[in-house]
Amino acid sequence: MYVKDEVITTTIIEKSEFICYLNYCKDEESFRRYLQDIRKKHYDATHACFAFITKDAIRSSDDGEPAGTAGVPILNILQKNELENSCAVVVRYFGGIKLGAGGLIRAYGGAVSNALKNATLAEDVAYPKYEISLGYDIAPKLDYFLRTKAILLDCSYEEEVTFTFLSLDDKICDKVMEYTKGVAPKLIGEEIMEKVL
Repeated sequence: MYVKDEVITTTIIEKSEFICYLNYCKDEESFRRYLQDIRKKHYDATHACFAFITKDAIRSSDDGEPAGTAGVPILNILQKNELENSCAVVVRYFGGIKLGAGGLIRAYGGAVSNALKNATLAEDVAYPKYEISLGYDIAPKLDYFLRTKAILLDCSYEEEVTFTFLSLDDKICDKVMEYTKGVAPKLIGEEIMEKVL
């Protein structure tokens, strides 16, 4: 599961401003570029603490806050929500009131939790891929069915009409056979698709 689109939220705690950037990141290099852009935008911020999780790396940083009070709480929220290929950067503008270790942990973790409430999450799912060829007489009815009950990838009109479609429904073949009076689709592989949660 990962964050589909960038989310930016702001939380004020004891006059300190915590701006959380939550986003998708495919690898450490893309995260570093993203972090660099945020640091340029907030060049005058006190801290830019972060955590990210990709398939190849898990990292966090307190960026000058007391050890374990920023990066680890940010990472904990990402892990607790079972996120992969996702990152969170929390920029802090110090408001003059010290929060103490417990306050910082709650502030950084809370900033990420608030951002997650506004996030659209998705996951990559392997969809079974099917193909079926049949006569022109039944094709319009099946076309409508596949557009409403599956993911129709392709439809080609030659001697017969050939549909290529994806579906997670394990009863899809039975349903198609009902529509086509006995013509069964063939499983021809799988395709990875993003599924919004």
